[in-house]
Amino acid sequence: MVTVPQPPEPAGSLPARGGADRRSPGGRRRAWKVLRALRTQLTSQFITRNRRLAFALSALAIAIAVAAVHVSVWWFSPGVMILPILAGGLLLWPRALRIFFAFAGAGLIYDVVEDKAGAGIIATIVLTAAFADVLARTREKLGVQGLRGDQMLVELRDRIRAQGKLPELGEGWGSSVVLRPAGGSSFGGDFVVSACDGKTLEVALVDVSGKGIEAGTRALLLSGAFGGLLGSVPREGFLPACNAYLRRGPAPEGFVTAVHLALDLTSGEYVLASAGHPPAAHYDAAAGRWRLTGARGIVLGVVPDLHGAASQQERGVLHRGDALMLYTDGLIEAPGRDIDAGTDRLLAAAADMLTSSFKTGAAVLVTTMQQVIGGSDDCALVLLWRT
Repeated sequence: MVTVPQPPEPAGSLPARGGADRRSPGGRRRAWKVLRALRTQLTSQFITRNRRLAFALSALAIAIAVAAVHVSVWWFSPGVMILPILAGGLLLWPRALRIFFAFAGAGLIYDVVEDKAGAGIIATIVLTAAFADVLARTREKLGVQGLRGDQMLVELRDRIRAQGKLPELGEGWGSSVVLRPAGGSSFGGDFVVSACDGKTLEVALVDVSGKGIEAGTRALLLSGAFGGLLGSVPREGFLPACNAYLRRGPAPEGFVTAVHLALDLTSGEYVLASAGHPPAAHYDAAAGRWRLTGARGIVLGVVPDLHGAASQQERGVLHRGDALMLYTDGLIEAPGRDIDAGTDRLLAAAADMLTSSFKTGAAVLVTTMQQVIGGSDDCALVLLWRT
């Protein structure tokens, strides 16, 4: 048998018996494995929103630095880098922020080498970065990013204001509440809680020592606790329960005073109890004058149990035209002046401003007393009247 030699295959032709068909799928599989591994690595690195945002801000900072050199320093000044730095302080956690700072610093160094950034811009960017770092560390302690911490405070402020509004008392009754934190702040140490079942109204006016933001944080905490107790415990047990709540925690920071009113909306009978608070005032329409009530008690949180402490309640009746006024010491106490003199001034001003119009006179009375006393303490006033 004669064997005929086969001519050599041309260069670049496919190997016989499908050899390329076997090798080509294997090459594609290896390529896909590499791509999947790369995709998995990138996904793992940018799995969190924080990392993706840090990458985007870093790319933006580098783009600004390069554009300042190669495009136009007029449109892309290195100072524009302040914007992503501030955004990083609001939106990034400290670790990601500092990685972003490294990229921003590299871009700034590039601009300095290319003579596009002066000392003033460098100092401004460095100070902005320091401020952003402080901002990020503060928000890390709160566990929130962006403006969520501020939004939480706004919601808390709205809640305490809503809690301080008295419910509708029905025909024959009127009410007014004025809260004025010190220094125009949104938070203060004075707050009001109330509860009404349609027959009985319970109101508590509380004064936390301090003023403004300093006392606002404690007031936010206590308003929720005291508001939960009001109406849930017997009226004679409200102040002792508040005292027990304060004693249950660590050593109290400053003192807390409170006055508690339980008012029968049918008969007008009321019971006043006080815990170191300025005495409430009762307007007697028949006599045409204001008088101080006799409710007295010990400041909350001082003694273990208020049940055994010396105290004095006051019982009375609101007739038609009568009114009750609860207030805090911010309306009567001034540095270097006798508190009794401040009480007398308050009653005299109330006689002039409230008897003609209880509804509109409360806010005017608070404003007037703040001007007369010239103090900088939180002020609060609760006025209830029977028509």
